[in-house]
Amino acid sequence: MAKWWRSLRTAIQSPQQPLSPPQLFQSSRYHTIQAIPREVVGSRVSAREREQGRIPAVVFSQSLLDINPSNRYTSRKRLLTTEKKQIQAILKSVELPFFCSTTFPLQIRAGTGSSVLLESGTVLPIKIHRDEKTGKILNLVFAWADEGTEMKVDVPVVIKGEENCPGLKKGGHLKMMRSTLKYLCPAEHIPQKIEVDISNLDIEDGLFMRDIEVHSSLKLLSKNENLPVCKIVATNLDTPEPAALNLESPEPAEKQPVECL
Repeated sequence: MAKWWRSLRTAIQSPQQPLSPPQLFQSSRYHTIQAIPREVVGSRVSAREREQGRIPAVVFSQSLLDINPSNRYTSRKRLLTTEKKQIQAILKSVELPFFCSTTFPLQIRAGTGSSVLLESGTVLPIKIHRDEKTGKILNLVFAWADEGTEMKVDVPVVIKGEENCPGLKKGGHLKMMRSTLKYLCPAEHIPQKIEVDISNLDIEDGLFMRDIEVHSSLKLLSKNENLPVCKIVATNLDTPEPAALNLESPEPAEKQPVECL
């Protein structure tokens, strides 16, 4: 990692001109993530980075996570730190769970505020590690998502058409079986979400994985496409209400012999 950074830094003869605002941010919603290399690793170093308003991160090829070792090609692993304020701004605009199904441009700079661009590309967030007690972000994991790269992505399912759903109008309720669907898709065609229309579903009707329409380049990673995604189920009105609690002191009961279980 250190050799990669030093070799790139040495190869640059003259610093590039600072990027203009339109180049730094493609839009108010989709930020270009700014990062710098980190040469030293360890819990103390990471803690110090967080105190300085930065979040440790790593980016590599998603193939590195493949169970089959033969499918793991050169990982292009980079150890980085990102700006805490920028990551928080991105999470506010994109929001979970769509953050991990949205690709972002990444620019690796020589240092904080530097105009020297060492490397750039497109990345897909894989995981956010948080402190179990405080919920603060500890580190980020990204995968390179360059055009043409096939990625395995858990895409969130979003329901629409509830206001016109016959089954809901009759008093039924929506039962979700899948909150995400896993697809193998080209990086340039990763959907941020899968919209499922229930406007035509009556009570006991449902939608299955095979019913979901997506881009032709996406491949559903499920052995059974007949599994349900959601269903409109009847509200059971015959369920007896629980007996009211007797708040008065009960009368002493006769002693019963203790049974061995």
